[in-house]
Amino acid sequence: MKDTNNTTSETRRQFLKLSGLFTAMGALPLLQMHNLARAADPNAPVRIGYLPITDATPLLVADHLRYYQEQGLEVEKPRMFRSWAQLVEAFLAGQVNVVHLLAPMTIWARYGSQSKAKVVAWNHMSGSGLTVLHEINQIKDLGGKTVAIPFWYSLHNVVLQHLLKSQGLEPISEGNPSSLQVKLVVMSPSDMVPALANKQIAGYTVAEPFNASAEVLKVGKILRFTGDVWKDHACCVVLMHEQDLQQRPEWTQKVVNAVVKAQAWIQDNRSETAHILSKDHDRRYTPHSREALSQVLVPELLNRELYESNGAIVNTQWNEKRIDFQPYPFPSYTEELVRKLKTTLVSGQNDFLQALDPAFVASDLVDDRFVKKAILDNGGLPKFGLESFTREEIITS
Repeated sequence: MKDTNNTTSETRRQFLKLSGLFTAMGALPLLQMHNLARAADPNAPVRIGYLPITDATPLLVADHLRYYQEQGLEVEKPRMFRSWAQLVEAFLAGQVNVVHLLAPMTIWARYGSQSKAKVVAWNHMSGSGLTVLHEINQIKDLGGKTVAIPFWYSLHNVVLQHLLKSQGLEPISEGNPSSLQVKLVVMSPSDMVPALANKQIAGYTVAEPFNASAEVLKVGKILRFTGDVWKDHACCVVLMHEQDLQQRPEWTQKVVNAVVKAQAWIQDNRSETAHILSKDHDRRYTPHSREALSQVLVPELLNRELYESNGAIVNTQWNEKRIDFQPYPFPSYTEELVRKLKTTLVSGQNDFLQALDPAFVASDLVDDRFVKKAILDNGGLPKFGLESFTREEIITS
């Protein structure tokens, strides 16, 4: 059994390491050295970095189907990392140049730390949940308890706090929670399932398939899907170095083409996608079982009757999939995310958030030129269930 204090100390060390990397004094020299080295190598290969969660699916499927090579790109074997700190460090050092990153983390990176990186596409929609002990039946039952999140700058944290506040509960990060408070702790996704099984925490919110894994192992249940709170939200986005977009636009376009084509393929090949990502596949992209991945990826396996009866799905009219794939980064989402972050408890230096203008961030952080072209070249908006490059954000409780 893992010691909760040891786990918390390790995740705090990872958070502090990330904070150190994401500083103007720490990140910029790394990027400057990296950029100088790359300036003489315009044909550097695609180097993918990822965490073993379903958020990385398009990057990995594009690799398996050789879509990068189809675009005429050289690509190295994707590198799996165990923590966000490791992934970010590798990205800043130029060891990887195409990654998926938590959407709020990209805001922290660019504006809290002046890191020169751009969002070029979404990786997916929804794909996360709030998993709890079996005796927890409603949000109010979390009062006085501890819930784990994967990172302070995560959509999981934003949605969880939105739900807690809607039920009159205050999120806290220090001390013991009262009956009207919920203590939030940062924890590695791989530690969440055993921590829940040992009742060291009352619940956690994280990307799939860690919610499905708790179901398969029967150690917890899903209290709410995040996509049932914020309709069609993004969790992880595709991040690339800004210099690549400026100096290698054709290369960048080809990378985005491959990712978008993979998302189009996934739409019609959900079961095969679960197999590709599973530990049973010869590429071993993730350590997860095909059963858990299929529960997430294959819409036909979604037990709507169960989830609607226990309240995990409230907005039945949305007909949400557990996870879905479309690549366009809607400006309205980025704007609303900035607004929500301003009122969300996040540990560490966060004064920069209050000065951010949502519309500016939507146009400055995101470059949608490449993904728009890729969508039009891969069946257009209807292929991804879209009608327009604009939408209205819908958030319920």
